[in-house]
Amino acid sequence: MTTLYLQMTEKLSAHWRENNNAYPRKFVLSPALRDQYLRDLSLITIPGERDMSATKHMGVPIEIAENTPGVMVATDGTEVALQ
Repeated sequence: MTTLYLQMTEKLSAHWRENNNAYPRKFVLSPALRDQYLRDLSLITIPGERDMSATKHMGVPIEIAENTPGVMVATDGTEVALQ
């Protein structure tokens, strides 16, 4: 089973490969997806070793918005579904 954390990492890696290592603009998660992300993050990190505020994923800002399916916004503004 792939976690949301890994899905976000895979989308980010693909974006880097396709865009000369440029960062995407942001990730947009619903409140429920943010909670899932935090659960995933807690499973792969040592407590106290990582900021659990869910404001960035590997340097990319995370925005919380109602009614989003969960997307990465690429450098050109296109939205890429996370799931």
